[in-house]
Amino acid sequence: MPLIGLRRKIAEKMQVAKRQIPHFTYVEEVDVTELETLRGQLNARYGEERARLTLLPLLMRAVVLAVRKFPEVNARFDDEAGVVTRYNPVHLGIATQTDAGLMVPVVRNAEARDPWSSAAEVARLAEAARSGRALREELSGSTITITSLGPLGGIVSTPVINHPEVAIVGVNRIVDRPVVRNGGLVARKMMNLSSSFDHRVIDGMVAAEFVQTIRGYLESPATLFVE
Repeated sequence: MPLIGLRRKIAEKMQVAKRQIPHFTYVEEVDVTELETLRGQLNARYGEERARLTLLPLLMRAVVLAVRKFPEVNARFDDEAGVVTRYNPVHLGIATQTDAGLMVPVVRNAEARDPWSSAAEVARLAEAARSGRALREELSGSTITITSLGPLGGIVSTPVINHPEVAIVGVNRIVDRPVVRNGGLVARKMMNLSSSFDHRVIDGMVAAEFVQTIRGYLESPATLFVE
């Protein structure tokens, strides 16, 4: 079967990304027990009047806050010119599976949105992408991307960077696991973040600190709402 249309574009983009970008993947586990409790409370309180919150808009908020401390990950690298451009606004790409293949709708100025606004925009863009109504400008211009396979997210993944960006944050599934706390075993909701970085411009230490900062926000979810 020949690769044509969108499937061919996806293949070409993946080939460029893997051929030109030396990927560095960093995996860390996150205890999202408190985050899931808070999410349930927020949905119970605001579910009828605001967009229903999944994990994604809260993760988006954590990424936005972490970018403030590590602006080098919110960037695009022009290989030919040898120039890295950092961006003040965070245009978050959200990798979305459609019947036609993988698309990356862009939530623009994510730093200016609260989780409910992000949730509503993600839902709108995902529907537009899956129905084939997404505009070109809604599928381009991202500065950093989040990718997730939802309940199929597995334990670890090695996400491919959305060229010409320099970082992608991957989300694995949430599982109940026994965890040692205060000398005893307790059941906690655990989730891995599998994130890849362009090792030409992002050092391993910076990548690790960036992911650890995201982890800090997710494990202390009240901090997501503190400027």
